[in-house]
Amino acid sequence: MESKYMVVISFDAVSSEDVEVLKNLPNFKKLIENGSWIKRVDSIYPTLTYPAHTTIVTGKYPSNHGIIDNTVFKVGDFLPNWYWYRNKIKGDTLYDLARDKGLTTCSLLWPVTGKAKITYNMPEIFAVKPYQHQLFMSAGAGSLGFQLDINKRFGNLRKGIEQPYLDNFVIEAAKYTIKKYAPNLMLIHFTDVDTNRHHYGYSNKVIDDALLRHDIRLGEIIGALKERGIYDECTIVALGDHSHLDASKVIKLNALFRKEGLIKINEKGKVLDYKGICKSLDGSCYIYLKDKNDNKTIEKIKALLKSLPVDFILEGEEIGKSGGDMEASLMIEANLDYYFVDDIDGEIIDEIKDEEVGVKAHRHKATHGYSPKKENYTTFFIGSGRGFKNGVVIDKGNLINHGPTLAKVLGLKFNDIDGEAVEEILNI
Repeated sequence: MESKYMVVISFDAVSSEDVEVLKNLPNFKKLIENGSWIKRVDSIYPTLTYPAHTTIVTGKYPSNHGIIDNTVFKVGDFLPNWYWYRNKIKGDTLYDLARDKGLTTCSLLWPVTGKAKITYNMPEIFAVKPYQHQLFMSAGAGSLGFQLDINKRFGNLRKGIEQPYLDNFVIEAAKYTIKKYAPNLMLIHFTDVDTNRHHYGYSNKVIDDALLRHDIRLGEIIGALKERGIYDECTIVALGDHSHLDASKVIKLNALFRKEGLIKINEKGKVLDYKGICKSLDGSCYIYLKDKNDNKTIEKIKALLKSLPVDFILEGEEIGKSGGDMEASLMIEANLDYYFVDDIDGEIIDEIKDEEVGVKAHRHKATHGYSPKKENYTTFFIGSGRGFKNGVVIDKGNLINHGPTLAKVLGLKFNDIDGEAVEEILNI
């Protein structure tokens, strides 16, 4: 049976291993028992939040939907803007198809929804440059009246993007929106676990507490649906976008390229010219050449990489086939315990210091962006309610199949996508 209402809840950076804990907590346990659970879901490459969330709502690999990174590459810009806006996505999204069918839609901090045609839109967008203002950026990218109302009611709960305050704000916004508007399709993004894993590492008491908060948030959403009287007509989807891996060292390829004469900077650190430059994806990175036909520079970079903790190198069509940016000349995967940063100064390999974690130096104790082929690096999918079978458990799945699966539950259909609906969990 097709669903009239669907709530898709993204628990950013929650892994397959985490669900082994969550399934014993009351609300996740109930969701799994009354629905279908895909235990280990392979994400996309690179395993980053913005490419992954766009894959979830398009059914495409990043190379095909266009969001090939969290942030936009621009030579010499080391505080880059993010892929905030819908117009960067190629093709249809789930919320576009829903709108075309006459359904009302809502986004609460779902990535890459800035200026999208969403009925109630509070996109994830934030200031990264000194001249940017958070209030004006958000106001211009979403539903103005809706955002003003939400912020007036619950804005006191936030402390910028600090957690758990941000998710505490989002859950109150979600409950209010469900009870007042009951949108047909609702996309909600929680980042409590992701933020804390970056700061404290993959597994610790802080993460245990964040998982408990997520179970409570899930229960509060269920409660709001019941209060509005639409729970029995609703589909609830809980999913992750990627996992995390612990790391203790960073690789600064741009510092190496500068040393080797591939990047030239002035006394203020501004890039004046380059032959090749690194764009970090955390666990992996892109290498862009000024001249894509500069084979001499390609060979020099590959020779330099032989002495570094690199797992593998992709080039040419291999990058596109893996899902990455086909404009890059190389895509490089770091070994376990390492990730890339864009720094242009300092040691090529640098230990992460506790006092640096979480600051603007972009230092993390755990991170993502690695190949989804890394071991113990999967996420999860749970679908419950209208359109999903009860008690079905599947061991393996793929993020690119989420979009067409959700579309089918809503009676929608994608064209020209990479994924396919997972029929064995559907009851339609």
